[in-house]
Amino acid sequence: MTTNKHQYSEQDRAAIYRAIGERRDMRHFRNDPIDADLMQRLFQAAHQAPSVGYMQPWRIIRITKPELRTAIHSIVDAERIKTAEALAERQQAFMKLKVEGIKECGELLVMALMDGREQHVFGRRTMPEMDLASVSCAIQNMWLAARAEGIGMGWVSMFEPTELASLLAMPQGAKPVAILCLGHVDEFYPAPMLELEDWRKTTDINEVIFTDNWGKE
Repeated sequence: MTTNKHQYSEQDRAAIYRAIGERRDMRHFRNDPIDADLMQRLFQAAHQAPSVGYMQPWRIIRITKPELRTAIHSIVDAERIKTAEALAERQQAFMKLKVEGIKECGELLVMALMDGREQHVFGRRTMPEMDLASVSCAIQNMWLAARAEGIGMGWVSMFEPTELASLLAMPQGAKPVAILCLGHVDEFYPAPMLELEDWRKTTDINEVIFTDNWGKE
């Protein structure tokens, strides 16, 4: 085996892969608060994410007012009903799913794209959506750090962006990407919740890796 001086120890590598493998999109939380120092570590993990052209397009809004939390829940619930209607034959099965933990979680965040992104051309001239990819990396950083800290996190994407942006007084050009629920949990799901609920099965890895051409295994 070739020696790689940059490689982490076996124990450290195992911890990283464990966090990746045990990360879950959580919907069930306890409402006890998260330690302030721990939250700061999670914010720092998100802020250390890679970003195209080093534009760092993420903006994190921490929701502390109960009335804002209630309003956000109402926005999500309205979209939940519309999503159910759009699912036709799976409508009833969808309505039985718990799709968010906004009211219960200890911390509620909104991750957004900053305004003025059109000024950043580096890496985005032909692929402007790379700003969204960068924000997704920040979310994933926070998610993995949260799992390592024993904190559950759920990504809620069912909302009308313009409505949420207006509620939170976002400037023109800014856009909410995710509502993030974080909190202590009684236990982590042993597998992705939607798989446990028979909504969808995990795709076989051999179905998503191609060689040289699309579809060439």
